[in-house]
Amino acid sequence: MFLDKRFTTAALGALLSGKLTTGYPGGLCSALTRPSNDWDAQTTVAFPNSAAFEDVTERWNSNHEPTYSAVISPATEGDVAKAVKIANSINLPFLGIGGRHSSTVTLGDLQEGLAIDLSKLNSVQVDAENGTLTIRGGVRFGDITDPVYEAGYQMRSCPDWILCLPWHDRRNRGWWSRTLAGCRRPDYRQTHVGPPKLTPGVIWAIRGAAPNFGIITSATYQLAPQLNKGQVLSADFVLPASSSVPYFDLLESLSNTMPAELSTISIMVYNDTMGAPQILVGWVYIGPKDEGRELIAPILDLNPTYTSISTVAYNELNKVALRGLGTAICSPTVANGYAANFRNLSSSTYQEVFQTLSDFYIDHPGGRSSSVEIEIFSPQAVEAVAVDATAYPWRESKGYA
Repeated sequence: MFLDKRFTTAALGALLSGKLTTGYPGGLCSALTRPSNDWDAQTTVAFPNSAAFEDVTERWNSNHEPTYSAVISPATEGDVAKAVKIANSINLPFLGIGGRHSSTVTLGDLQEGLAIDLSKLNSVQVDAENGTLTIRGGVRFGDITDPVYEAGYQMRSCPDWILCLPWHDRRNRGWWSRTLAGCRRPDYRQTHVGPPKLTPGVIWAIRGAAPNFGIITSATYQLAPQLNKGQVLSADFVLPASSSVPYFDLLESLSNTMPAELSTISIMVYNDTMGAPQILVGWVYIGPKDEGRELIAPILDLNPTYTSISTVAYNELNKVALRGLGTAICSPTVANGYAANFRNLSSSTYQEVFQTLSDFYIDHPGGRSSSVEIEIFSPQAVEAVAVDATAYPWRESKGYA
């Protein structure tokens, strides 16, 4: 076990005296660093006011973020179980963390807890014969796209590269929980890791009810065969404000006619060079190229100031779509994000939002880096899944903002 030594003198003194761990017998520092823990040599422990602590606890989204009195980065599943047992023994709230990308507002209820950083549990295994993917708790979506594609499969959703796979993103519509074939998690009463005891609460937690019912250290998913031989039509556009109304009308028209192979993302932003608001548009079609081009034809009639249409391999999509925004947006920078689901596609609503944002850019020049993103995905696959198959609560969502 490695204890980060880059403390300030004041912080180290406070930890040793228990001032930062009031209410925890013997102090949290003592609980985590005593020799009897027998941590793996690669397991690390860090405390506030150290670079190591900041490196593994800073969140991508700082909205309603939790706070921690310490972080442990276990190198083994057994050390995860030990950390959970120690936290429970001193009544210290804990949270398993990975990509630190979630914007769930309830995370802010955890204050001065223990962060259990799973980033060192990052192995990926694809069983091409049986079509399964086995990952450990710290794996991010960006780690699996290449091995899954190279084995002849693809994922059920178009994910964020930074998001940790065992924790289900609201936009993935329960698909990952539905394809879960097995998992392992620590026993909270013993230093044991294995298949969880399937109580009703655990079953529905694993099926997507929430990410805070426990820590999954390993999970196996059933993969899907590649569609269209793994080739995807990616179409990017930049539309001026003058094209906003007909474009939003086009989005609304997808409400009952959206093909299963289509996904769209539209981002309202400010163009500093032009000194005006605009809309970044990204449409992706996983099907025959001619069909995809027919779908995007109405956008070409809206006088886009930028157009890029290409066919790419599925595993390259995040690097190409919206000029690589999928990877750039997940860079280690801090953001404030707010999210909502919506049940209908409404041109008038999008027009009102766009006008409000445009006025905001005028009244508050310092806020011109703000944006509004609208994501619309085809609902057919979700609607084909039985209501009681997953705990996903937003089956009727038509889009996400």
